[in-house]
Amino acid sequence: MDLSNLKPNKGSVKKPKRVGRGEGSGHGGTATRGHKGAQSRSGYKSKNGFEGGQMPLYRRLPKFGFKNPGRVAYKGINLDAIQNLAENKSITDFDINVFAENGMASKSDLIKILGRGELKIKVNVKANAFTKTALTSIEAQGGTATKI
Repeated sequence: MDLSNLKPNKGSVKKPKRVGRGEGSGHGGTATRGHKGAQSRSGYKSKNGFEGGQMPLYRRLPKFGFKNPGRVAYKGINLDAIQNLAENKSITDFDINVFAENGMASKSDLIKILGRGELKIKVNVKANAFTKTALTSIEAQGGTATKI
């Protein structure tokens, strides 16, 4: 045996269906598309979600919920995360740039400081919003919480 007489197993390779190549091929005439109708024409494309005329799923299911157009989405950062950064990287002044450099938020995010965790170090934090518990624990350590 060598490379010159290698070939696939019998029946493993099928020839493609050649449609529209005359009546003798068995796929001539309508080229397996049936008679008339949109699907028999060239350029036919069904709409996304089309279910053959049946009422599509996206119209059978009811709408629900409410999307508030005036919602302000904040990126929440907890006090324990600030404490970790302060210990590991010896940072005392926190602002949007510091949070962005450490992968906690992007520069375009609105930042809200949340009250989970405990502060043991005096820190100065600049953010867009603070919870009451975060404010009291930052100020209890002698730090400052400044709203941008």
